[in-house]
Amino acid sequence: MDQPRTVKPKIIPPTPEEDEAINRGIASDPDTYEWTDENFARARPVWDFPELVEILQKHGKLGRPPLPEAMRKQRVTLHLDRDVLNALKAEGKGWQTRANAALRRALGL
Repeated sequence: MDQPRTVKPKIIPPTPEEDEAINRGIASDPDTYEWTDENFARARPVWDFPELVEILQKHGKLGRPPLPEAMRKQRVTLHLDRDVLNALKAEGKGWQTRANAALRRALGL
């Protein structure tokens, strides 16, 4: 089962003080530890366990199931005039979806 593509959240790294507090918390908690390179090397994605994926999806914990390969969108680089891009973005989130829909209409698809 393939992992769906997701939007990467903006990552705000902790301050040095916050990082120290996090590491103190890890060190003082007997039920957790910081992963080593060996732990990461042995780790497997949830998608390797279809029965677990099914349970998580049933309980709304995984979002949409991945689309079949033929139906997935393809990432491209596209150069647009600034006014076109500004007009698309002016309507807020979802501008890429709106651009895709406009292209489909223009191409009669």
